[in-house]
Amino acid sequence: MEAALSGISHLADPAVIITIVLASALGLLFGAIPGLTATMAVALLVPFTFFMDPIPALVAMVTVSAMAIFAGDIPAALVRIPGTPASAAYTDESYKMTQRGEGELVLGVDVVSSAIGGLGGAVCLMVAASLLAEVALQFTSFEYFWMAAMGLSATVMVASESRAKAGIAVVLGLLFSTVGLDITLGYPRFTFGEVELLNGIDFIPAMIGLFGVAEVIRNILGGEVKFKPVKVKAENIFHGVGRTLWRYRGNMLRSGILGVIVGIMPGAGADIAAWLATAISRQRSREPEKFGTGHIEPIVDAGTANNSALGGAWVPALVFGIPGDSITAIVIGVLFMKGLRPGPSIFSEHPDVIYAVYFSFIVANLLMVLFGYLAIKGSTFILRVPRNILLPAIVMFCIVGAFAINNSLFDVGVMLAMGVVGYYLEVNGVPVAPVVLGLVLGPILEKNFMFSMIKSNWDLTLFFSRPVAALLGLITIALWLSPIFPRLFGRSHRKAESA
Repeated sequence: MEAALSGISHLADPAVIITIVLASALGLLFGAIPGLTATMAVALLVPFTFFMDPIPALVAMVTVSAMAIFAGDIPAALVRIPGTPASAAYTDESYKMTQRGEGELVLGVDVVSSAIGGLGGAVCLMVAASLLAEVALQFTSFEYFWMAAMGLSATVMVASESRAKAGIAVVLGLLFSTVGLDITLGYPRFTFGEVELLNGIDFIPAMIGLFGVAEVIRNILGGEVKFKPVKVKAENIFHGVGRTLWRYRGNMLRSGILGVIVGIMPGAGADIAAWLATAISRQRSREPEKFGTGHIEPIVDAGTANNSALGGAWVPALVFGIPGDSITAIVIGVLFMKGLRPGPSIFSEHPDVIYAVYFSFIVANLLMVLFGYLAIKGSTFILRVPRNILLPAIVMFCIVGAFAINNSLFDVGVMLAMGVVGYYLEVNGVPVAPVVLGLVLGPILEKNFMFSMIKSNWDLTLFFSRPVAALLGLITIALWLSPIFPRLFGRSHRKAESA
């Protein structure tokens, strides 16, 4: 109790309060500009942490990451460009609802479900940190392979129009993910002699191109005013939100738990949590036919999952010093820099720091509703900007975001090329979101498959040798076979009727 009170007293310090406010503004800015991710915002804070005490430094990182993950939903809803990779899973749904005149509901659900998901992640971090971390540490390359395979398989099931075209998009994303050095042999693949391609295709410039640049090209070539003025009044964003979230309360609980579980798996993170939540939402929905047409259900699910994953990612980082995602990898470095060694001993030696982190998650997610409202209020002017100004501005932000990843003009070229690819894919009815997922999960899938094959001496049966791996493998195979289930059951039903 004394440590908890000490943690609260630290957050009441005026210097920490000012830090939270400034970190909130930075997180919202980086999340709302495509390409400037939550990880980049946290990385930008590192030089400033040299001059900060441990608690303000950690509180700033918690606040920045929480705000940035939510803020990525704003440009996704307004101009169909996900501000962060965690928003890509439901960008199309958000944008279609905004174009239909439901922008207030989308943005209201975004901010409230994000806050609730973040609070749920914080509670799980506080209550079950060591238990959840121990479960995640039991995962080997076999489990991670099946997790990646399940995510890729599920995204094909999410396709509302054509699963075949969604499958083509996934395969295309996997093909792009193979560019660069071979994971096991270190041999260049598909680089065509370009040194810049040795590190592969960065999925963030690719994502910006596939969504943002493709949308601009479609507007220019199609001559249609896609970004037509839509009345989005910030003061109305909370109307109907309570009723909507109550309707999908079961979804929020399921997605919140999923987000925490995915978050504590090293290397997963908020973006994968959002994709998996969207896929499961489609499978469990009572209205699967509405997916892809502008439906609020996947927005609720994914928005809750990607924010709850943030809290989950801190579990292995604090308890075992193993980063749950790229953000907590930076956090671990800052902890060492401050003389705090992450691990079981930190809970007994510095309990005030731990409780300050716990409560900063709660404060950041409560403030998200207020700061999110202000950010939405300041962002809705985008829809009133004339088309001949808006389109070049979007391209400018896309270029800045792509360049800022590695300070490389090559990434800008990748973004523009992916924009052309995205345009032709969508013209032919092929969804672009699965391409991004293939780029994200492709390296995870390949790395864990090769590691598993090498250590099992190419024995495929070992992929089912562990209980959790066997369960995940059976679920994945069931997804592969799901298209033929209705035919089999329908055929047997007809035979029974004829008999």
